[in-house]
Amino acid sequence: MGQILAIDYGKARCGIATTDDMQIIASSLDTVETKHILPFLKKYFSENKVDDVVIGLPIDLKGNVSEVETDILQFIDEFKKEFPTISVYRFDERFTSKMASFFISQSGKSKKKREEKGLIDKISATIILQNFLEQRTR
Repeated sequence: MGQILAIDYGKARCGIATTDDMQIIASSLDTVETKHILPFLKKYFSENKVDDVVIGLPIDLKGNVSEVETDILQFIDEFKKEFPTISVYRFDERFTSKMASFFISQSGKSKKKREEKGLIDKISATIILQNFLEQRTR
């Protein structure tokens, strides 16, 4: 069994999280500039067995898809061409950034660290992945 990797895709940065090989626990991995995401994944996949990728679905409270969705769909097309054997799933990412900010603030990190957008992005990816794992087991 391989890992599941989650991506919180953004115009500037992507937060990355992954599971253990048993697909039980989600852990934050890294934050990568969006323009470097495919080379990062290529290297990561060459060193790790990854079965599935979960990409956040940016929906607002009214059920509308965010404008970044156009970029995400383009990325998914490129991803599927580059990695045709890896399944791609989408998962609602509503409130993940707010939840990430809350968890970071509760961790005792300094104000400067709490406001670091890269940290928020990778924690958001972790929340997306953990929620995906929990829903999958129901």
